[in-house]
Parts: sequence; C-alpha cells; structure tokens
Amino acid sequence: MPLYRYKALNARGELLDGQMEAATAGEVAVRLQEQGHLPVEAKLASEGGGESTWRALFKPKPFAGERLVQFTQQLATLLAAGQPLDRALSILLELPEDEAARRTIGDIRDSVRGGSALSTALERQHGTFSRLYVNMVRAGEAGGSLHETLQRLADYLERSRALRARVINALIYPIILLTIVGLSLLFLLGYVVPQFAAMYASLDAELPLFSRFVLGIGLFVRDWWFVLLAIPALALWWFDRKRRDPVFRARFDEWLLKRKFIGQLVARLETARLARTLGTLLRNGVPLLTALGIGRNVMGNLVLSADVEAAANDVKGGVGLSTALGKGKRFPRLALQMIQVGEESGALDTMLLKTADTFEAETSAALDRMLAALVPVITMVLAGVVAVVILAVLMPIYDLTNAIG
Repeated sequence: MPLYRYKALNARGELLDGQMEAATAGEVAVRLQEQGHLPVEAKLASEGGGESTWRALFKPKPFAGERLVQFTQQLATLLAAGQPLDRALSILLELPEDEAARRTIGDIRDSVRGGSALSTALERQHGTFSRLYVNMVRAGEAGGSLHETLQRLADYLERSRALRARVINALIYPIILLTIVGLSLLFLLGYVVPQFAAMYASLDAELPLFSRFVLGIGLFVRDWWFVLLAIPALALWWFDRKRRDPVFRARFDEWLLKRKFIGQLVARLETARLARTLGTLLRNGVPLLTALGIGRNVMGNLVLSADVEAAANDVKGGVGLSTALGKGKRFPRLALQMIQVGEESGALDTMLLKTADTFEAETSAALDRMLAALVPVITMVLAGVVAVVILAVLMPIYDLTNAIG
C-alpha cells in the first residue's frame, strides 16, 4: 500500500505530523478520526511536501535510536518482573527528560488504561513506532509472551542501530578527509599560486606551458572560488530533492546495484537488514506474508524492495521464499542458499537470523577494507596534486636562476 504523510489535531489541540500506509487519503482520514484526531491534511509521501533529509536530521524525535532501544528494554524488564502494563508505563513515564517523550508515554499509558491493547496504543502515536514494532508487539500479545517479544525486539533494534552506526562511522573519516583535501586545494590554488603568478608577471618572465596552465587555474580559483563552493552545495540540494521522486530514486538505486564494489556492498547490507527483520518477525509468530510486507518497508533500496514485493506475490502462490527472492537475481546467492536450507529443515527463522549475522559480518569486513584502501588513495592523490603545483610554480624560478648563472 502507498505511504501517506498526514497532519492532524489531537484532543489537546496539538498538531501531529506523521506517516501512515493506506489505500487512499480518505482511509487515512477515517483512521485518524477513529483514533480521536481531527485530520488536517493527507498526501502521498512521494509527492514531496515532506521534510528534506537535512531537516529530518535535526528534527527531534521522541523515540528513535538508542532511546527507543532503552524504552523497549526497560519495558521488557518491568513486565518480566511481574509489573502490570499500566504500572510499568507509569514508571517509564518518570524517566525521560524530554517533554515529547513523556507526552508519548503518557498517551500510551492512558490508552492502555482505557482498555486498548499496547499494540493499538502504539499504532495511535502518529508514526512514532514503526509497523515492524507494532506488529511484533501485537504478535507477542496474541502469544501471551509480551516481555519476551519486547526483549527480542530490543535486540533487533540494537543490532540494526549498530549496523547503521558502523556504516556511518566507516564513511565519516573519508568524508572529512575529502573535505579537508578540497579546502586545502582551494587555498593552495586560490591564494598561494596567484602570488607566484603576480611575481612572474612583474618579472615579465617567459613561462613553460605547464606552468602557465597551473597558474591560470590558480587565477581562476582566486576569482571564482565562490562558484566552486556553490556547485557542490547546489548539486547536493538537487540530489536531495530528486531522491524523493520514486522514478529517479528507482533508477539511481538500480544504477548503484550495478556498480561492482558499491553494488555488492549495498546488496549485502540490504540482505542483512531483510534477513534480520524476517527472522525476528517469524520467530515472534508473525506470518511470512505479513513479515515480507514489513521487511519490504525497512529496506532502503527501492529496486530490492520491489523484488521483495514480487517475491511476496510468488510466495502467496505457493513458491518457496528462496526461489521467489532469487527470481530478481539481485540478492546474494549465499543468502538464497541459506534460506533454502532453512525452508527444507523447517527452521527458516533461525537460518534467516544466521544469514543476517553472516552478511552483517561481511559488510563490516568490506567497509573496513574500503576504509583501509580509500584513505591512502586520497592521501596519495593530495600529495600528487601538491607536487604538481609546486613543480609548476618553482620550475620557472629554477630556469631563471640557471639563466642568470
């Protein structure tokens, strides 16, 4: 089903801004009214109007990352200790310092005290808790093992957060290094080189073609440095806008998968994420088709997500999961073989979790190798460019000295 962004007013008159999967915008409005909210706006997330990547980075969220993991672990611990659900939520209500987090927990507790199931109360929090989270809680309630379910959910969230953090941490240093290299080259070409250009112009010296070329670049950088800084910024802004277009995003994701190294890395990362999600959901009693629908939504690559959606349709028709996923020929063969073994042995959830462990380890190793190779390459490129610039500006001095001598 398509994803809609909505705005609504709750009973206290506060503006809610979230996301919901529904067949139509009208269904979104009906569901919001059933939750006691007044719908204000509902539009497809793909139509834009949503927040950009940059705003989303700085928008405070009541439950995300480490805070969501802590909340889940603490709730699981309290329930395992025999505390009633509303009492456990009252205890957790006193822990957060953030007002938005306390308000969210208070709303959940009030809904539970009003007779709602915890999964229903979580679902009413305008997109704060994901479909995966809500469905796992609902399955735990049905199976009578809510505290065990929450503990598995906390473990899943922690592993997912750790994998995401590992990827981000691996990319931070190269990005910082590239930024420093770019700014250093701008300074060298835009400030240092023009000093030599002015000196040679005053001497009316005949310069080699190579030196004239480098000095010309330096003068261009000095006069148009702001353009050189603006072009990458505009390119990033354009890409940030275009990536919210599903057609462009799908083409870009397809292109990314076809790149030799990056494509393999993305496929492994997405496979680990999908396998971890499916394995956790199946172990918790969620049906396979429902798990595939949730797993498709947690994937970041639209092409692989479409493959999972097609696989769900095949599984509905009686095709095995490994065969269905293999039709797109984009998921790693090892993952498909491990899933097939799990299907044949009747332990699909266990093999999916082992698949996730395997590909998380492979992703980590690949990132380490990439970082180990990338940093020396960047350093050598910087050293080479600096050496070329130095030779270009110092060769005329050497020639003039020989001519005088």
